[in-house]
Amino acid sequence: MALVPKVPDVLAEMAGQMVRAADPAMPDAESASGLGLSALLLGLAAEMFDKAAHLLFTENRAVRALLGQGARTIPDAAFAGRLRALSHGVDEDLRVSALQAQNGVLRAALIELHIAAEGADGPAARALETAIWEELVDSSERRKLAGSPV
Repeated sequence: MALVPKVPDVLAEMAGQMVRAADPAMPDAESASGLGLSALLLGLAAEMFDKAAHLLFTENRAVRALLGQGARTIPDAAFAGRLRALSHGVDEDLRVSALQAQNGVLRAALIELHIAAEGADGPAARALETAIWEELVDSSERRKLAGSPV
């Protein structure tokens, strides 16, 4: 389940808004509201279009590094083996949809790793936990839009 709407769905909704706004029977305020929302979404899409692949590629690389660190830190051999395999992956398909799919797999593993790190003892587990939190903060910073208030 994706929390972010898919681009084709947003574009289809925007197209519908524009068609409705062109209807002479549409009240001016409603037409202006729909067009204003469409303009805002187009601006956000333009900003994200240029950086989406780079953002996902960068994030996938950072998460793979954390999974590799986790493979060396978490004592569960089966889990560590799965983390190791994921950490050696490479993004060969640079389409945004492919990068997003891989990002979903990697983030799910990162959540499992974070839970395992929180339950583990020792300085290596604490360092891993800190590194995970740092990447989550960095990821949020990378995803900020130009108009973000903070």
